[in-house]
Amino acid sequence: MRQVRRGGPAVPPGQGAYGGQRPAAPPHGVPQQPSYVDGGYADGYTDSDDGYGYDSGYNTGQVYGRPGGDGPGGPGEGRTRGPRPAPNWGRRIKWTAITLVTALVVTSVATYFWADSKLHRDVDLSKVIDRPEAGKGTNYLIVGSDSRAGMSAEDKKKLHTGSAEGKRTDSMMILHVGDNGDTLISLPRDSNVTIPQFRGSESGKIRPAMGANKLNAAYAFDGPTLLVRTIEYNTGLHIDHYVEIGFAGFANIVDAVGGVEMTIDQPFKDKWSGADFKAGKQKLNGEQALAFVRTRHAFAASDLQRTKNQQKFLSALAHQVATPSTVLNPFKFYPTVGAGLDSLVVDKDMSLWDLASMFWAMKGVSGGDGKSMNMPISGSTGGNLVWDKAKVKTLVDELKNDETVTVSGN
Repeated sequence: MRQVRRGGPAVPPGQGAYGGQRPAAPPHGVPQQPSYVDGGYADGYTDSDDGYGYDSGYNTGQVYGRPGGDGPGGPGEGRTRGPRPAPNWGRRIKWTAITLVTALVVTSVATYFWADSKLHRDVDLSKVIDRPEAGKGTNYLIVGSDSRAGMSAEDKKKLHTGSAEGKRTDSMMILHVGDNGDTLISLPRDSNVTIPQFRGSESGKIRPAMGANKLNAAYAFDGPTLLVRTIEYNTGLHIDHYVEIGFAGFANIVDAVGGVEMTIDQPFKDKWSGADFKAGKQKLNGEQALAFVRTRHAFAASDLQRTKNQQKFLSALAHQVATPSTVLNPFKFYPTVGAGLDSLVVDKDMSLWDLASMFWAMKGVSGGDGKSMNMPISGSTGGNLVWDKAKVKTLVDELKNDETVTVSGN
């Protein structure tokens, strides 16, 4: 076999690579170049392991390793590498699980802070005076306002909202969350109530009572804190948290979730809200949903029927949002949560956990695990609805003690 000598460290004149006597250099100082022949060199170097011979190891099939290790010059000279060890699946599974759990924790924490930063905690319930004592369970006041903030002229036309200035309450509900069943109670906006003495939300000064009025007038006069004060005064029920959503926000949530399926019992139209519905099961987009919950001119018992429709739709919305197709799909979950949180105005003490508890309670009510009702009505005066005082007292006592509600509403 033809061999070529590998380069190595310089050696002193007259010595071979391994300490032997090297032949004298040729005349004229020009080193003699080796000529390749089978088995050795023409200048006398051979493949033998003599004083100055060179053994490549290729003829014997040896494989070179690192110096001092296996291979020529090492303890395992000529040894070949053994088979690769089997993979440690237990170790791989463990580290894969650790990686997935870490990613889940990081994502969950990031999502929490992202969602928490979107809440508008603008309502200070500490400004409400003469409050009743808190009972068992948690009471949420859920308000739908006719706020048109952030809406363009095109949006107002599309959603049939009109262009009225200021804000009024289109819907008001008390959601009681407790251990003996959750209860959703609608408060008709035309309810005849007394607006009591209150502290001004801006001035901080005590203002005199305003006497008998429609319930939604309280919000129009001085916003959320006067509304809470009026409801607590007329019911004796302590309100723990406040949640409000406007027209545009409501429509955006419905569109973000991809529409809400529900069954409409009877067909109806209303030029004021833009409603035009046939009876039967159908999917409502944001524009249609807003028309559905706002319509009252199409019904004889206008305000009471509207509150029933609002309860029905909100329960269907909560059920739709909680489906796996929404919760487990990040391309639907984050837009839906973002649209919802961007649209909500809550009290300063509201946490995401409180909001989640409210949401799941509403879903439970829609699934038959709770009760939904209107505030009991005994009649009307001057076009305003009068509450049934005896039934209201029983209802409030049951809610305060977190007992199963036995009272029926209209």
